[in-house]
Amino acid sequence: MTARLRIDLAAVVTTVGYANIRPTQLDSSGKGARMSISLSQTPSEGRSPGKPDDFIWRLSVRQYHEMIRTGILTADDPVELLAGWLVYKMPKNPPHRIATRLAQQALEAVAPAGWYVDAQEPITLNDSEPEPDVMIVRGETRAYRDRHPGPEDVALIVEVADSTLERDRGVKRLAYARAGIPVYWIINLLEKIVEVYCEPSGMAEDADYTLRRDYGLADSVPVMIDGIETGRVAVLDLLP
Repeated sequence: MTARLRIDLAAVVTTVGYANIRPTQLDSSGKGARMSISLSQTPSEGRSPGKPDDFIWRLSVRQYHEMIRTGILTADDPVELLAGWLVYKMPKNPPHRIATRLAQQALEAVAPAGWYVDAQEPITLNDSEPEPDVMIVRGETRAYRDRHPGPEDVALIVEVADSTLERDRGVKRLAYARAGIPVYWIINLLEKIVEVYCEPSGMAEDADYTLRRDYGLADSVPVMIDGIETGRVAVLDLLP
């Protein structure tokens, strides 16, 4: 898929530092005071599970933050940073939304004191800033006024997967393993299972989770925080 995002040319060159950007049109006033660009790249390299196949542009976390800080990217832009690539977020259908809310409620019921449950908010990794569907975060939300939670602050990440299954099993799984996220769940709506990944192998480029276990409709999934089981969640309670 070729992704397209229109942003301000001068702001990108100044903020991000790319001088080889080709303007595509003038602004609506016709005065040329602000020119826009079409950030568009079609993957030409061999596909890799660690690289998005619908990327827009290569960015560092610092550049991504600068684009947000200066208003080039806003909350209305449906993008996130994965494995060093700006990519479009996948659209969410009603079952995805319902499963996200069910997971948030289920985890709030078993999260111990000193942890809180957040949904669809950013986590800052070395080369990514995804917005997981649900995550369990150390402390309380006011502790993160000046930064987003990092991997050391997160015990569990949950992604709800339907049309996003390939991305969640591929680039996101590897990004979370690379960051050392201890436990990663995929609520797989297509197969009606919960995939649980744990024991990340390290932070190298070839990092991955060493263990995977699938839980079916008759199962309950243990919630592990700092290596301690704090409760269990029935798979049926997570599915719409």
